[in-house]
Amino acid sequence: MNGIMHSLEKSGFHVTVDGYEAYVTYKIENGCLDIRHTVVPSEIGGRGIASELVKYAYDYALSQGLACIATCRYAAVWLERHPEYKGRKSEDWCEDGSCGL
Repeated sequence: MNGIMHSLEKSGFHVTVDGYEAYVTYKIENGCLDIRHTVVPSEIGGRGIASELVKYAYDYALSQGLACIATCRYAAVWLERHPEYKGRKSEDWCEDGSCGL
């Protein structure tokens, strides 16, 4: 997906599609990039945008020598589906599958 932008100030990656902004936010701590939230407006949902944003963020993490972890439910499921990223759920993860924040 073209157009994904990284905002260091906002600790996130975002893209605008058909006038709607989708984004992931992260926290870097202890050598890990933890995706905290993944947000895609329903108007542009179902197009693989969340997956592309999460992949972009974790590719960035690996390029920076950071481990991939997830507090966001979507990102945690994404990591389970992509074991090549060697990711894991964060300490803030809630076992019931809800967001830990």
